[in-house]
Amino acid sequence: MDLKKQLKQQTGCEVSTDEKVLKEHSCDASLFQVMPSCVVFPRSVEDVKKIVRFVREHKNENPSLSITARSAGTDMSGGPLNESIILSFTKYMNSLEFADANAKVQPGLYFRDFEDKAEMRNLLFPSYPASKELCAWGGIINNNSGGELTLRYGKTNQYVEKMSVVLSDGNEYEFKKLTKQELNYKKTQHNFEGDIYGALHNIFEDNYELIQNSRPDVSKNSAGYNIWDVYDKETGSFDATQLFVGAQGTLGLMANASVRLIKKPTHRRLAVLFLKNWDNVPRIVNELQPLDPESMEVFDDETLKLAIRFFPDIARRAQGQNMFKLAKEFLPDFFIGVKMLGLPKLVILVEIVEHDKQEADRKLDELSQKIEKFKVQKHIVREEKKAEKYWIVRRESFQLLRTHIQNKRTAPFIDDIIVKPEFLPEFLPKVLGILKDHNIKATLAGHAGDGNFHIIPLMDLSKKSELEKIPVVSDKVYDLVIQYKGSITAEHNDGLIRSPYLQQMYGEQVFDIFKQIKNIFDPHNIFNPGKKIGSSMEYALEHIDHK
Repeated sequence: MDLKKQLKQQTGCEVSTDEKVLKEHSCDASLFQVMPSCVVFPRSVEDVKKIVRFVREHKNENPSLSITARSAGTDMSGGPLNESIILSFTKYMNSLEFADANAKVQPGLYFRDFEDKAEMRNLLFPSYPASKELCAWGGIINNNSGGELTLRYGKTNQYVEKMSVVLSDGNEYEFKKLTKQELNYKKTQHNFEGDIYGALHNIFEDNYELIQNSRPDVSKNSAGYNIWDVYDKETGSFDATQLFVGAQGTLGLMANASVRLIKKPTHRRLAVLFLKNWDNVPRIVNELQPLDPESMEVFDDETLKLAIRFFPDIARRAQGQNMFKLAKEFLPDFFIGVKMLGLPKLVILVEIVEHDKQEADRKLDELSQKIEKFKVQKHIVREEKKAEKYWIVRRESFQLLRTHIQNKRTAPFIDDIIVKPEFLPEFLPKVLGILKDHNIKATLAGHAGDGNFHIIPLMDLSKKSELEKIPVVSDKVYDLVIQYKGSITAEHNDGLIRSPYLQQMYGEQVFDIFKQIKNIFDPHNIFNPGKKIGSSMEYALEHIDHK
């Protein structure tokens, strides 16, 4: 059938099959390219509902019909890619409303636009990702994003209070945390919503201990569906938003979400630690945790070399700063570490943030004392503007790699692993050893306080020999992650690249619960097929962008 023609006639939506538009929507920040059949630009929730109803009505005659939501396309897992219909939100569905310390956001709203307006109100959404200048709210919520402030404030699921979602029957529903009485009332409804709540409650009641015992033993996790924070058996409360946050649009399509914000702290202090190896990282983390730092971020020597090599680009990204001025500020600090250690193997950024100036200074002084025993070189930064140069290097490292590495490209396929910080001295050398054994060079940056690291291999994917390394290395690294009771993805989610490992990570029983949840919400497999459930490593490998 002529999909574009039928969609326009039956829904009245804006539909494109232009080659340039299709190509733009065939890639994200991952390894993959998947060419869609068409791209739809919904102007409203009513348009979204029309598209869902169209797909449901035509699914029998065209079983390949499906819908994948896309916002800014910064996903690193292939989550917003699909061969059928892409629903692209940033063009129109990008509204923002504030109500006290809450914000109501649509999926196409760029975070940078939100952040500008939130700062005017002295408000902060603390679980933003490193890609905050590029990403949009649909991805933040559907990947359950975390970032440099997650150590102190937690992940996105802790801030979503309500969600409006278009489900597979083509209707819009509001989800929020329910009391026991409210849940019981929902279950009495003789409609799709009532059936959903009844079926979900049975799953969580019957499998409560299995679910709770399967929670990964780490501080954050985006693998699978978040089944651990839905049902409180003691109080009877039930929060289905926890299933949608991080679901990558596989259960329904987000229309909007109400998120809680926090008051932005006013006094920031930064300690920059230069380390010559990994040995003391867990001890440093444990020693500094009682100070409740806002973040403990790390980047390696490869990232440092990249920053120095492409300093002009960093200067441009630093809000248009003059390159020579930024270099004058940054390089003397950097060479403090070089003078003492040679090129430092690691740089740890420890940020202390408080509403009270005296408390911020007190904690920074205590940090300086605590760190003396480790005999590491440190640099103390008491002015926020001077600290920003370090965060630019940390946040922009992946984008620098994507745009500047010649003859190789970023290959994020084991890019988001997490284990408890105390395992890092054992765990990371083993992971890096696997990469070395397969002659793969990589950069490393991440969240030292959580034990979450972003390892970005650099590979020439035009070579078959390089492509063949991906499943082999993935198997070995994820076996190691599971051995250390970690998670295969702390922030970036499953998508095409990690969904095939979910059953191995959780076991058959828990994975079966994931399948039941998918079937309850989406029995006709309308939403984002091949992610979370029904995935295939063969399909993923076939759709790697070789260029």
